[in-house]
Amino acid sequence: MASTTSRPGRVAKLPPRERILDAAEELFQSEGIRRVGVQAIAEKAETTKMAIYRHFETKDALVAEWLRIVAADYQAAFDRAEAEHTGQPRQQILALARFIADGLPAISHRGCPFINSIAELPDRDHPARQVIERHKARQTRRLVGMCAEAGLPDPEQAAAEITFVLEGAQVSAQNGSIDRAGERLMRIVEAMVARPGSPLGTPPPSTD
Repeated sequence: MASTTSRPGRVAKLPPRERILDAAEELFQSEGIRRVGVQAIAEKAETTKMAIYRHFETKDALVAEWLRIVAADYQAAFDRAEAEHTGQPRQQILALARFIADGLPAISHRGCPFINSIAELPDRDHPARQVIERHKARQTRRLVGMCAEAGLPDPEQAAAEITFVLEGAQVSAQNGSIDRAGERLMRIVEAMVARPGSPLGTPPPSTD
């Protein structure tokens, strides 16, 4: 939903539901879910609370829909990786890593929406938490499939280690603990996918 167009001009052209989601995204990202009320979203969207409740039964439903859109962006990254590197699962994995690496500068300013949302929503029955958990499960399945097609030993373990690296890089970028996080992320994942004959993270046996 991001755009280079000035916000007032962009908002004026959006249908009501999209205006609400656009405003919610901006406010949830910059101020957090709990701190943002429905009235603030209505004002940012240039609409009314009544209009918001016509499109979304509750604020929780609005949060869940926003996160479904965020999740769809990540799933689209998988789709692009597969389409642009057909039959090349290792390149697909690297393309996913590049997607995360390229997004780290934004995360360093605003944080990962999934991490931030989980921190604010401790109830695992919250509809937004369920959106995140379903998204993460699907993401893991797709990554395991790529690792299996790439011939990496123990695809589930490989996918877990790659996930640790990708998500760890996002946290590190958010808290500023590691410099050049994107560059380091790519080097680590490149090393992982280049080891078909040994467990990930373990040096190949000596040939001496």
